Amino acid sequence: MAQFSFDVVSEYDKAEMNNVFDQVQREIVSRYDFKGTPAAVEWLNADKTGLKITGSGDWQIDTILDIVRKKLAARGQSQKTLDVSREAVESNMKTTKEVPFVHGLGQDKAKKITSLLRDKFPRVKTQIQGEAVRVSSGKKDELQAVMQLLRAQDFDFPLSFTNYR
Repeated sequence: MAQFSFDVVSEYDKAEMNNVFDQVQREIVSRYDFKGTPAAVEWLNADKTGLKITGSGDWQIDTILDIVRKKLAARGQSQKTLDVSREAVESNMKTTKEVPFVHGLGQDKAKKITSLLRDKFPRVKTQIQGEAVRVSSGKKDELQAVMQLLRAQDFDFPLSFTNYR
């Protein structure tokens, strides 16, 4: 009997993040309420693994974050990619907040997924493989149902499916 499988991963599309970054920069430059303020968005580091948002206060940081969320939604990307848990830092009459991107399934997240799948689909096999969870079954219909279940769950991290065989 043929064995079908796919991997559950937590990744983001780097090209789409580039596009979101460019659109947010353009909107900040063109908005009237940001004229004459230190409002800006830049990459967190050279690897582009997050955003560094600068504004004149928390309200402006929140406004820029809302713009980022809207652009993510417009491009079909998950807002759970943004890790907004870090505190904003105030200095020199401006506020800066670092927002790294969430990627990779840690052991605790992978265990959450595998235990959920074992409870709901006992005939589906799951394996934790580094930063991914391999889900395999003899029936494609079961794998489709697993994908639907995982999409319906409200995890605090983004999920995507790769390596479908």
